Amino acid sequence: MQTALKIISLLLSYPNADLQAATQDVKTSIAGADGLTETQKRLLERLADDIGGLDLYDAQERYVFLFDRTRSLSLHLFEHVHGESRDRGQAMVDLLAMYEADGLSIDAKEMPDYLPLFLEYLSIKPDAEAAELLGQTGHILKVLRERLKKRQSVYANAFAVLEALASGEADPKLVRELLETPEDDPADLEALDRIWEEEAVTFAGNAGENACGPDRLQRQMRAHQRRPDAPAPASNL
Repeated sequence: MQTALKIISLLLSYPNADLQAATQDVKTSIAGADGLTETQKRLLERLADDIGGLDLYDAQERYVFLFDRTRSLSLHLFEHVHGESRDRGQAMVDLLAMYEADGLSIDAKEMPDYLPLFLEYLSIKPDAEAAELLGQTGHILKVLRERLKKRQSVYANAFAVLEALASGEADPKLVRELLETPEDDPADLEALDRIWEEEAVTFAGNAGENACGPDRLQRQMRAHQRRPDAPAPASNL
């Protein structure tokens, strides 16, 4: 499972020339990854082939349009549970503390809740614990898969595999609430600029007692729905 999580972390990261050049190596790693069915391997191979086969500019433009300019497809996990609320800052602190407690340091430019980084972290955990932590994001993974599938995006493949690797089933109530959130228009650049200017989340300070454990993450992932008022990690395959 550790190799599978590293592979998906890489495939969900911003495409670059190195990733495209390594397509065959990525596919070789997929073929040898433990914990994946043949169907799941084919899903990831198709995604790797798709990313590797595009013009680099086109691959990057598609990624930005999907995941950076479409907030309802954001790869920042707390965007879906905290939105613009102040709770997001403390959630970032808590998640960062959890990483540091296990010896994972991140670049200052990377937000702790960026999904590829979270998967990189899970890849150093024992399989059972990684599956449990991944399962706590299950409702987000399911919603992202469904929204990507509706757009006929091959990136839905990665989320289908993540759902299968996660422990337990996604909470249908949380899934329904997220799906009921209106989807933004990524072509409306003025509205997008206003949203990001208002958001400006910062995270600093000390995490509270017992803030680093899985239970804390579960509370952060489940406790808050978005309120209406309110660079990629390196992977060595």
